[in-house]
Amino acid sequence: MPALDTGAADAGAVELTRILSNAGHQPIVAARAGRLVTEVTMAGGEFVALDTDSTNPVAILRTAATLVRLLRERNCVAIHALGRAPAWAAWIAARVTRKPMLTSWYKGFREQNVFKHHYNRVMVAGDRVVAVSEQLAQLINDRYGTPWERIAVVPLSIDLAAFDPGAVSHDRIETMRRAWGVTRDTRVFLVTGRILRRKGHHTVVRAAQRLKERGLTNFLFVFVGEDRGRTHYTGELWDLVLETGTVDVVRMAAPVADMAAAYAAATAVVSAAIQPEGLQRALLEAQAMARPLVVSDLAAGSEVVLSEPSVPADRATGLRFPAGNDTALAATLLRLLAMPDAARRAMGQRGRQWASSHFDPNAVAAQMLRLYADVTEGRIGAPKHNVSQVN
Repeated sequence: MPALDTGAADAGAVELTRILSNAGHQPIVAARAGRLVTEVTMAGGEFVALDTDSTNPVAILRTAATLVRLLRERNCVAIHALGRAPAWAAWIAARVTRKPMLTSWYKGFREQNVFKHHYNRVMVAGDRVVAVSEQLAQLINDRYGTPWERIAVVPLSIDLAAFDPGAVSHDRIETMRRAWGVTRDTRVFLVTGRILRRKGHHTVVRAAQRLKERGLTNFLFVFVGEDRGRTHYTGELWDLVLETGTVDVVRMAAPVADMAAAYAAATAVVSAAIQPEGLQRALLEAQAMARPLVVSDLAAGSEVVLSEPSVPADRATGLRFPAGNDTALAATLLRLLAMPDAARRAMGQRGRQWASSHFDPNAVAAQMLRLYADVTEGRIGAPKHNVSQVN
């Protein structure tokens, strides 16, 4: 792993650790330390601190040497890379030790030039490539020509007990709305995820401007996500908010501990991603919480969010708009708000049913374990074996 903080791959490492540990195996997670280290150890994994997120060739070689030692000393049967920089080290270690290698895609990586294409290509160099959605699997096949038999689609899973609208009290919801400074009647559009350009927050700000121009009042976009300060994007967003006169309807909130209450306090959850996102865990959580979704066509595929024209309107769990089109986003939000309350509630309930039936943790775990058994030729099939795995 590059790190164990707050991203989709970070949470995926915890989920994978839990799956392997519950099956009787001994997973080892190598990554830069972060807030999820405790969750890895609580899930039954061993954490090894490594400089895995560096793109410096010397650092990658040092990491590869450490991985070679781990693979040999612990008699590991597979190595699984969940990011590009660690994948280069994993690829070297796998070749030296002749161990099978897997890679997982949680998002579509940008390819601005031929160098990025070469750098990203290591993510299809494994014996099996795991994509968290059909949309990502298609991107991998289109971009690299990776044979379909080497691509496995294994979705994320959702804790349906933690994200259950019936389990969130009125007090928790009101506490969240007070923290945002909104009244009970304010229509809140929740935008989750790190403050990154690819998430399309700037499109949301422009859409907020369009809504105000159309006379809409008493609404608020709440950006809930981590800002690591690695880019100038947050500053650009604030400049855009000031330029568009949307200070009163856009709020950048701190990361939220009680996300179930955040979803419950929202009218809808919005993802305006401008590059393929794969499968955003937040969209699954929001559907589990029976919230209607408004997503760009790059934020999620039709197997994640049911929407027209892929399904009839009476089966949809959300609405879709063209990525990067703030005018279309504003129009889509107006369409959602124009629906009768009963229709919006029904859309949310369909989302809950969809999440419950397609992203169950037990089904996802069984799928992942079958994949490991296939890649390692049965060596990981029996939990009684003393088996280790490096993430």
